[in-house]
Amino acid sequence: MIEKFDPVLLSRIQFAFTISFHIIFPAFTIGLASWLAVLEWRWLKTGNTVYEDVYRMWVKIFAVTFGMGVVSGVVMSFQFGTNWSVFSDRAGNVLGPLLGYEVLTAFFLEASFLGVMLFGWNRVSPKMHFAATVIVALGTLISAFWILSANSWMQTPQGYRVGTEGLLYPTDWIKIIFNPSFPYRFLHMVTASYLTTAFVVGGIGAYYLLRNRHVKHARVMLGMAMIMAIFVAPIQAGMGDLHGLNTLKHQPAKVAAMEGIWDTEHGAALKLFGWPDQEEEKTKYAIEIPKLSSLILTHDLNGEVKGLKEWPKDERPPVAWVFWSFRAMVGIGVLMIITGVTAAILFLRKQLFTKRWFQLWCMAMTPSGFVAVLAGWFVTEIGRQPYIVYGVMRTAETVSPVMGSQVALSLLAFIFSYVFVFGAGSYYILRLIGKGPGVLEKAYGTHGVKEPPILTDLTSETGGKHV
Repeated sequence: MIEKFDPVLLSRIQFAFTISFHIIFPAFTIGLASWLAVLEWRWLKTGNTVYEDVYRMWVKIFAVTFGMGVVSGVVMSFQFGTNWSVFSDRAGNVLGPLLGYEVLTAFFLEASFLGVMLFGWNRVSPKMHFAATVIVALGTLISAFWILSANSWMQTPQGYRVGTEGLLYPTDWIKIIFNPSFPYRFLHMVTASYLTTAFVVGGIGAYYLLRNRHVKHARVMLGMAMIMAIFVAPIQAGMGDLHGLNTLKHQPAKVAAMEGIWDTEHGAALKLFGWPDQEEEKTKYAIEIPKLSSLILTHDLNGEVKGLKEWPKDERPPVAWVFWSFRAMVGIGVLMIITGVTAAILFLRKQLFTKRWFQLWCMAMTPSGFVAVLAGWFVTEIGRQPYIVYGVMRTAETVSPVMGSQVALSLLAFIFSYVFVFGAGSYYILRLIGKGPGVLEKAYGTHGVKEPPILTDLTSETGGKHV
């Protein structure tokens, strides 16, 4: 029976599995690196060692997640050759350089200065250490720039020509890099990364407050996280609206699937919930708000919204996946905004760090950013089907000539190895969180004040020289 498995479907599932694991790590490290830079800046400016303690704890978590992101990213890139060799052959002239630029301009930068962040204490000056943190934070943003440029080009391709042999050749790199959907997708993803980090940090801070542990450090974590929720969550909603309008212009079938609209309508209702039936071509049991979809998408109560029936059945994305993933993403975004508004009210009442129910709520919201990021990527990637390069290259045409059994076995191997490797990494992160900030600093001293005991012993035995 395994030989009857569809290699295209299995290859898509395998890539979805690996990219879903991978995306949660850069989504976390992009925001975490910037937050670490802010923490160290606050420590250098105020001299408050609480900021240093929090930094030292989270920089270790950053290193682990950075490493897991690298490992999962390498595995994902291998699949371009193993599972999608036809795609790599046809689109490699465009995408290959973009991915290469990411390694040359971002990965080497991050990897080099991450060493200074981790091992530079008492070896470089505080300002140099801060510079290393800022450089790593910039490196994560540069990495996101190139990766999202490549992905956005696959969504809204331009600046290329098709050769007689079917290969794609670049004709204008500016148009390729700054393709129509790139600015919106880049800003939307970076903002999502900041919110993902904020709610993880806020959730951990709320946990410490609830347990009455590391209270000073927890107040810093929760307070800074809620600042992001108050100001950035509404900005993210605005970014999402602009991104949606751009998608409506360039990928209207995706928007129709997001909205569950089958017939072209003027004054289309917003379907809050429902069940899209692709066979019957209608959304069953829909709960609607009249004309709101047209207002959101066209900024006109009677604006026209095209339905899925405008496209042949073989050019429509899997509607249910896109429909529900979009609602998961938007729903979590609304909860983030509500959290920020609640935090602002509690702060004004001087109750931000004392309300038990709010601490429990922030703990429950800890994984919300990861869920929203995954849901957003499901909308983006599933919504462009059946194309791998939208309007240019179909997914089914680009899979490697391999048997379904081979893909199935490799998928099982990925599942088992990922559970082991990433399970171990996650366990170590939880151990670091369980220990909390300030533990190592009490033993080793603060930056430039006191060497770790083992180094003090070694220097006394070697005439004052470090070994």
